[in-house]
Amino acid sequence: MTNDPEDPLVGLDPFDLFDAEAERLDRYFTELDAEGWDRPSRAAGWSVRDVLGHLAGEELYNHACLDDDIDGFTAMLRREGVDGGFDGFNEWCVEGRRGVPVEEVLQEWRRENGDTRERMRALGHEATLPTSAGPYPVGLQAFHYASEYATHADDVGAPVTEDEAGERAWWRARVGAFVLAEQDSKVQVEPAADGVRVHVDGMSELLPAPVFVEATVGRLPDDHPLDRRLKAALRCLA
Repeated sequence: MTNDPEDPLVGLDPFDLFDAEAERLDRYFTELDAEGWDRPSRAAGWSVRDVLGHLAGEELYNHACLDDDIDGFTAMLRREGVDGGFDGFNEWCVEGRRGVPVEEVLQEWRRENGDTRERMRALGHEATLPTSAGPYPVGLQAFHYASEYATHADDVGAPVTEDEAGERAWWRARVGAFVLAEQDSKVQVEPAADGVRVHVDGMSELLPAPVFVEATVGRLPDDHPLDRRLKAALRCLA
């Protein structure tokens, strides 16, 4: 983890990270049989197939941002009767693809996400992307997408080799530290040689990088011994 607390993302290329996690998911999805698609994922209530449906469907939003058409996206949701914010949108995306042959959904995701990644890389780090929360730097949005894809890759059990696991955990920890600061969280994060030290409300813990990452994305199991207040404070990417 970088020793520069002012910029935990320095030296990372978000477009390369996004590409790598998309490729990981694609390799895994390509090899699945019917039983694999129906297996429950780590995302509550979703099968592996549902995770793919979510990824394919959210490209509607990603392209609305790239096309500077958030108003059109919002109007589409109204026409379709979708409410409940992004949670409602995500469920609509999943439910609408459950009756579609999985190979068609996979091709949709490959096509639309490939276009998203190509267009974002072409825009570059410093360009501004319209989003539902207002203008946002393209490079930072790519970090958010890369983190989401890494989380969903873990949700469905996509393999991570021993050689890449350590570095992958550290870049994800750096993204988590950035997002906590971006959200003006009360949590203070300090890199350490053997993990990430976090401080909040008088509590302090030294967490291994993978545990810190799982906390930031809301994937620590209910019986994990980390104090529930720390779990809640660290959750910032889910």
